Amino acid sequence: MARSLRIESAEAFIRLTSGGNERRAPSPPIATELAFSVSLGLTVSHRESQSLSQVESTSGCRRRLGAASTRPKGKSGGRTPRSKKCSRVRTTARKALRCLRGPTVTGATTIFDVFGTCSRAVREGTLVVKKSATDKEFHFQNWFKARLRETEYHFEQGGRNSYPDFRCVEAREGYEVKGLAYPGRETDYDCNSQVPSGEHNGRSIYYVFGRYPAKPDGRSYPVLDLAICHGDFLNAVHDYVHKNRNVRGFGSYGDIMIRDRKMYVAPTPFSLTHGSAHQVTLIIPEGMAVADESLRVVGTLVRKEATKLIVGYRFDLRTNEITPETVPNPGSGIEHRFVALRPSSNPGDAVSMRSSVAIPEDDDD
Repeated sequence: MARSLRIESAEAFIRLTSGGNERRAPSPPIATELAFSVSLGLTVSHRESQSLSQVESTSGCRRRLGAASTRPKGKSGGRTPRSKKCSRVRTTARKALRCLRGPTVTGATTIFDVFGTCSRAVREGTLVVKKSATDKEFHFQNWFKARLRETEYHFEQGGRNSYPDFRCVEAREGYEVKGLAYPGRETDYDCNSQVPSGEHNGRSIYYVFGRYPAKPDGRSYPVLDLAICHGDFLNAVHDYVHKNRNVRGFGSYGDIMIRDRKMYVAPTPFSLTHGSAHQVTLIIPEGMAVADESLRVVGTLVRKEATKLIVGYRFDLRTNEITPETVPNPGSGIEHRFVALRPSSNPGDAVSMRSSVAIPEDDDD
């Protein structure tokens, strides 16, 4: 006779199927009722509540579990020892839960699995493939997309001008990808119309910087080094909203419009730190729990807020001079602390902050 159990949380379900010994972080809640059958006639209902708009269909899971619920015969009178039965229940239940909701998100973040997959790909020499000679933008992004797929996390990819490039489903996180040719421009990068930040629309944002040969001898080439950092390492302001504005009435007839389209340039982790070049490095906020025991800390990084904030600017059309408008920064001197991590098997050089980073003047003439 089948027994029915109601499990009110993912943690309780894992404890039930693992004897309380499994260490698994809580997964993002899902707005649906999931029910499935496992061997020994044990019926489990798993219910969680969260505002995720997409969930995996459970129909395929039930079909796969149907075959798994067949009970193999043991040696003693056709009955399987209880210990083996329980082992099969736990194994099948874990597979069922993974099938229903996707991979388990460690500590409600995908970053450690994503970094591990990228680090392994760089170490194993997985190449960037340029689809055509005119592909100057998406080749490294496609390389990262393939790594994201390897993690088995569900994600959405935005359009050409959307932000961030990839949005995760299991966790409220996003990834913005920046490929850099080396040797070449590495001090800063064009953010275009989106200021870097560690948060956007309720998601934590990570930036993926990968460098590749500037003049490869073919359409396939390696990733030379990789730095993934939390957006707060680049800019800790979360409340700035980018808007394009315009003024009308320019020109002798007063019928020309001037469009104010702001473009931003920010430093890269390679220019902000010593020791990140030619390595694979992850930079996260110091207070964030490191759930991957294969990583080790290779540096503590501190960024201090500036004394002034730019709140506007004035552009003189007669002299083509631009003048910033500043106010005192109420957070002047506040320190934002981060840690640099690398795989324990290849820690490389220690990582530290550079004393100063100068954004070069951009000559638009």
